[in-house]
Amino acid sequence: MILLELFISYLKIGFFGFGGGYAMLSLIQNEVVVRHGWITAAQFTDIVAVSQITPGPIAINSATYIGYTVAGFWGSVVATVAVSLPSLTIMVLLTRFFFKLRNNRYVAGVVSAMTPVVLGMILSAALLLMFPASSEEASFIDGWSWVLFGATLVGSWRKVNPILMILLSAVAGIIIYYPF
Repeated sequence: MILLELFISYLKIGFFGFGGGYAMLSLIQNEVVVRHGWITAAQFTDIVAVSQITPGPIAINSATYIGYTVAGFWGSVVATVAVSLPSLTIMVLLTRFFFKLRNNRYVAGVVSAMTPVVLGMILSAALLLMFPASSEEASFIDGWSWVLFGATLVGSWRKVNPILMILLSAVAGIIIYYPF
């Protein structure tokens, strides 16, 4: 039964998660933390962090991890396939027609209208991570988080290599949060 619930939840996330992984985070958080209670908000935050530093799309990485946490190996397989299936199906079906329809004004209008929606979903995901849904769980944002954010923002403006910024942030995080 849990595998079916995982499949349906991640199929919904896959179908309605427009805009990529970050835009999907609020949908994933709602399904796995709020609706089903499979993991806590703190665990979700950890999963997001790990999913960001591992290769691959964040939605697939988090689906694999959450699926494994909920139902072991088969849970990870089911969640990963379910979140990928809508995109795969839609791309196979629409690719044939895309080149014919890409200059259609209605299709262009739909794509343009989705841009602010995707931006809103990304902002929603950021706010969900910053401000937990329940008062029982504390936010993981502290003073050091803002310092690291500011340093990374400055590094981005100064065109510092993103891989170097990720590595330096990881080292800083280990030093700050897990002192030896």
